[in-house]
Amino acid sequence: MSGRLVQSAAVALAVLGSACTEKPAVPILSWYANPDDGTQAELAQLCSRASGGRYRIEVSVLPRDASAQREQLVRRLAARDRSIDFMSIDPPFLAELGAAGFLRPFEGEDAAELTDGVLAGPVESAHFAGQLFGVPFWANTQLLWFRKSVAARAGLDPERRPLTWSELVRAASATGTRVDVQARRYEGYTVWINALVSSAGGAILTNPEAGRDAVPGIDSEAGRRAAGIIAELASSPARNAALSSADEEAARLGFQGPRGGFMVNWPYVYGAADPSLLDDIGWARYPRVDPARESRPPLGGIVLGVSALSQSPDLAREAIRCITSEENQKLHMIRAKSPAARRAVYDDPEVRRVFPMADLVRESIESASPRPLTPYYTDVSAAVVRMFHPPASVNPQRTPAAASRLIVDVLHDRVLL
Repeated sequence: MSGRLVQSAAVALAVLGSACTEKPAVPILSWYANPDDGTQAELAQLCSRASGGRYRIEVSVLPRDASAQREQLVRRLAARDRSIDFMSIDPPFLAELGAAGFLRPFEGEDAAELTDGVLAGPVESAHFAGQLFGVPFWANTQLLWFRKSVAARAGLDPERRPLTWSELVRAASATGTRVDVQARRYEGYTVWINALVSSAGGAILTNPEAGRDAVPGIDSEAGRRAAGIIAELASSPARNAALSSADEEAARLGFQGPRGGFMVNWPYVYGAADPSLLDDIGWARYPRVDPARESRPPLGGIVLGVSALSQSPDLAREAIRCITSEENQKLHMIRAKSPAARRAVYDDPEVRRVFPMADLVRESIESASPRPLTPYYTDVSAAVVRMFHPPASVNPQRTPAAASRLIVDVLHDRVLL
């Protein structure tokens, strides 16, 4: 290489190096978000434009599975990865991130403003130890979905009278159809077990915020009734032959099949349903365990939390305020088919055209039961699933007690999962 070429190359490298170290003219906020249909990327662009040049949001997509999302966030935050400004968090994992000091809490007027008009269940699940660690972005719950023709053959009207799980199993068995649920060996199985225990008046943990000293509540009459329902379905003709490997999509596809009768699942299934079946699909409140006690449906959704390592925490809060606004939650509910966390969104005529069951979804979220709000949720969930899986092995007299013992052993490091 000639001397002139060497000099030119050095100048070019110097210019390039200078460009690489200069801060961008507009601060970039990194949002680690769960996968969707692209609506969140659209919201990121909308809020970036609305900021008037104060920030620009870039979206990084997390894995699809909720447990894998949690694993990636924990790994990055524990390694003090400063690339995350704010993130989408499945509510049961919020306590772990908050207790570890990975999140900046929302306080004072900021917290009051960001939760004003938000449904009670999502707000509760965004708290840990009295602090708000996340802002509810969208909420979720499960409904009872039924084929109207099957319910009519069974002589049931789920819209007029709340049904129990035992009634569903008997109706499906009598009509040669199925009750589809999620019972694969994964965190989603805990969603069903938690809803059953809560609907029976109990709780998997009695004092989840006590951390390692939390006391299991699953070895109780409520836990035994929950186990009894799982055993009843698993031993009946109404079970899916692939019950032990069924997740949300397997349940949805089974419900649309020739033996579809009843199903519990999230509201997205209506938007994803075979259009030729829509006239035959009905919806009702989540089934009861006890005929005299209202059900406690599952609670899901996403909250947005600010990383404790963010270099722009104030801008991150501003971005979250924009993303979770009523207007943007409406857009997200219509496009992504994910129920809003803000109460007023359900009254919007456009939302009600897409979600004709909007009132029921809102009511269900209001009365839903969160999974245990503990920093050790991952361990607790894994212990419960291990003892309750496969569903055909569940014994009401033994399984809840075994799960209770395993939870204690895991919390005190006597057993590794």
